[in-house]
Formats: sequence, C-alpha cells, structure tokens
Amino acid sequence: MKVTDIACHILQSKVERPFTSARGWLYGTRASCIVEISTDAGITGWGECYGPAAVNKAVIETQYRGRVIGRDPFDVEVVWEDLYNRIKDYGATGFAITALSGIDIALWDVMGRATGKPIHKLIGGAHRTSVQAYATGLYFIDMDRLVEEAVEEALAYKEQGFRAIKMKIGLGDPKLDFQRVKAVREAIGPDVQLAVDANHCFTVPQAIRLGRMLEPLDLMWFEEPISPEDHEGYAEVTRALDMAVAGGENDFTRWGFRDIIAKKAMDIVQPDLCAAGGISECRKIAAMASAHGVECVPHAWGSAIGLAATVQWLAALPDTPPAFRPIPPMLEFEQTPNPLRDELAKQPIVQVNGMVQVPDAPGIGIEVDREALARWKVA
Repeated sequence: MKVTDIACHILQSKVERPFTSARGWLYGTRASCIVEISTDAGITGWGECYGPAAVNKAVIETQYRGRVIGRDPFDVEVVWEDLYNRIKDYGATGFAITALSGIDIALWDVMGRATGKPIHKLIGGAHRTSVQAYATGLYFIDMDRLVEEAVEEALAYKEQGFRAIKMKIGLGDPKLDFQRVKAVREAIGPDVQLAVDANHCFTVPQAIRLGRMLEPLDLMWFEEPISPEDHEGYAEVTRALDMAVAGGENDFTRWGFRDIIAKKAMDIVQPDLCAAGGISECRKIAAMASAHGVECVPHAWGSAIGLAATVQWLAALPDTPPAFRPIPPMLEFEQTPNPLRDELAKQPIVQVNGMVQVPDAPGIGIEVDREALARWKVA
C-alpha cells in the first residue's frame, strides 16, 4: 500500500458569543486544518493540525506532501524522521511540527483502518475502555458578570455529569481571580474536581503569589502559570507551590519536553497530539515522563478528529503511578460552542456522567461526515 495524495481542508465556523482568555485574543471563529491521506488501497486516513489552519496547510503542501506521496503508511516512524530532518534546520518547533503532527495522525489512522484495529490496539492496547473527561470552559465573555457567569457555567457542567472542570484565570487582579475561583469552588462543592488555566500570563512571582492564595481551594492543577519558554521559572513555581503545576501544550517533540521532564519543572506535562508531533512522537514524550515519575495529561483543542485521536492515545497511557485505586489520565473535553467538534463525525465523541467510551472502530475510531466537511470548508 502506498500514499497517493495528501489533501488539506481548512474548516471554519463563526462563534456566536466570542470569548477570550488571559492572552486577550478574542475567539470569534473556530478553525482547523484537517489532513486527508489517500492510498492506492482505497483507504483514507484523517489527521488534524493545531494552530492557524492556513499556515499548516502551506507547510504541508510546500514542504511535506511530495516527500510522503509514494511512501508506505506502515513506515510511519520512518516518514516522521524523514520529514523532521527535512525541516529541523529552520523548524524544530512551531508550525513545522504542528503540520507534521497532522500527517502522523492520518498515517496511524490509515494503518488502523487497513488492519481493522483501533489505534490503541496498534500502540500496545487499552488500559481502560472509558476515560474520565473534564470540561474546559469558563472563559471570559461578559466583563460585567465575570464571577456570576463562571458560577452559572460551572453548575451547568456539573448538571451535565462532568466530575471535573477547568476554568480560565488571568484577569490582571489576583484578588478578582481568587474571588472567581473561590465562587466556583463553593458552587460546585468538594466532590467536583477543579483546575485553573492562566494561559501563561503571569511572571514567576505573580504565579507564586496567586498560587498560594489558591492552594486552600483544593485544585487539581495550576496550568500554564508562566511563559512556556521559561523552563527554569516553571521549576521555581513548581517547587514553591503545594499544588500540581501543569504545562506543555506549547512545547514540541521529545527534545522540547526532555529538560522539562528531567528536571521535573512541571508536575504534569500536557503535550497536544495535534501539535507536539503526532502519535509517534507523543508516545515517546509519555514514556519519558513515565520514566521520571511525571504525569502526562494531554492537551486537546480542535475538531472531532483531534479529539478522537486523543481518546485513542489516552486509552493506551498507563496509570502514573500504578495503584490499587489508580488515578488515570483524564481527557480534556473543551466545551465552547464548536460544530467542528460536534458535527464532523458521524458518531461524535460524547460524555455520559463524566465518562467517554473509547471507540473500538478502526483507526481513530470515528467516521468523518463528508457533508459536514464540505459545509464548514473554506479552503
């Protein structure tokens, strides 16, 4: 079997109620670059790239496509190394890797469909048949009701069955951040887990100060407190706080995570399958984390394709550490309105009582709805 073509689809949908995080970017649209790999066996594989869709499409079409056509999809790791070495002189991070991630996921999908096996079977088997999902939301929408809207949204997730929630912080005033998180914690009660995400908006002293204020609220983790480049700063924050510090969604490949994990600069690393190098590379990152006693809880943001691939990878991740009553890695289930997540799959990924079943269908485990693909396609 040989690859005969790679097509990139840019999908986009409008957001009815724009939202923002601590970075100040106003999300008015949701977009994604979807990778479709065709083969001479009539088997098609699907992948997704993290970040600005048009840039990923350009990288794939100008740098990667010609080097993948004609290759055997089962040589996925050989292809990965070839593409990485093609661009490592000028693209060892960022878009060069997010584009490579989409190709890698699609090749694994092809292999799964060719063998009739879900990806979790190809990478060692499933440690679990379902994964606990946590709802990511509580962005900033109505600046006059920041506390009230957070409480209302958190209670809605609890009503939907979620047993864990991640909320945004980083309002420029630590007292307001604390007030907002405290109000949510009191509303959802002690039995629903709660994490906070600052989208790397703080300095090291600011993160430590706010983290100490938040410690009594029993949080799962403090995500991306500081800039992703500052690994030494992460180590400072991690050592200073009596709560887990998480990060890594903006890091790439095993080399980007090597020093973070070796020095335990974070308690939890969060590689994104669609960004850090695809399934081939994220398996290596997770193995490295396990060897150093660092938890791996993947970041996920995008369409149904990236979400489904992440579920497959999560199924195959061992508990860290193994225990009589283990705490398995959780699935980030982003909850802002997004038809690319909810409508692109014929049978979308859903949660019931906070749990998501791991699909047993071949490849990433879902079938892409080509009518939905055409409906949201802009390029």
